[in-house]
Amino acid sequence: MSDLSLNPLVLIGIGSSFAFSGLFYNLYQKKKQEVDELKKIPSFRPDQHLVKVLKASRHSKLQYVAVEGVVQPDGEPLASRFKPRCFGVIQKIMMQEKWKYWNSVSNSWIEKTTNKTETNNFVPFSLVSSESYIPDVYVKVQDPLEASSCILETVHHRIRRAEEGLVEMAVQGLTGEKPVALEEVEKLLRVGTTVTGFGELVLEGDRVIRLQAPKDGRKYFLTPTDHKGFIGQHEGVAKMWQSLSAITGITGAAILTTVVYSYFEKKDDRSK
Repeated sequence: MSDLSLNPLVLIGIGSSFAFSGLFYNLYQKKKQEVDELKKIPSFRPDQHLVKVLKASRHSKLQYVAVEGVVQPDGEPLASRFKPRCFGVIQKIMMQEKWKYWNSVSNSWIEKTTNKTETNNFVPFSLVSSESYIPDVYVKVQDPLEASSCILETVHHRIRRAEEGLVEMAVQGLTGEKPVALEEVEKLLRVGTTVTGFGELVLEGDRVIRLQAPKDGRKYFLTPTDHKGFIGQHEGVAKMWQSLSAITGITGAAILTTVVYSYFEKKDDRSK
């Protein structure tokens, strides 16, 4: 039986386990601190309670809060270009062509993406309470395209192959190139989606509040979930790093214990 204490792979395994444990613990501590900071941010819904809080605040303003509500357009919503009876307030349409070009050096076809286009549209919208059939308070979202967010839902994604009707797109008379596919992607922030916005709130009337980028430089962002779910997502990431830190630490300790035990056991046998 080989001496485990002299096996370099075992020593590397021990060192790696403790190193990863320390790394994961550091990530856990940072994420936990982030979660604690998020929990300190006041959270509201678009209702009369929020109006009263704003009226009692200095300059009818709250510098940095979270507000959770349902998306409602201020006017006509945007209709999906590809999906019937699907409406939103922010729309992104991306299209790109995929072509193959003949490489005479390698005697093979090389695929390239060309003619990428992206169109962004939005209409003014507000966040309203999900508990009110007829909303009495509106939180208007200012400059939503400037907010950091991943709030768009993919409502259409299709790759149209050349044999489905794209052959006519090829430039006639040219050789050494052929169309492969046209990719279409449409994303929407759909009407009725629950969104939580983080930013500055300003009271503009008895029923209208404006959500805008904070003046103190803190992050202005929107997230497609309720406030409780948003906090839960970050807590889940923190628990993941904590678990990985514990697992790798325990693994390293178990291997080290085995090596030490093996060493002293062999030393004891030799002394006898």
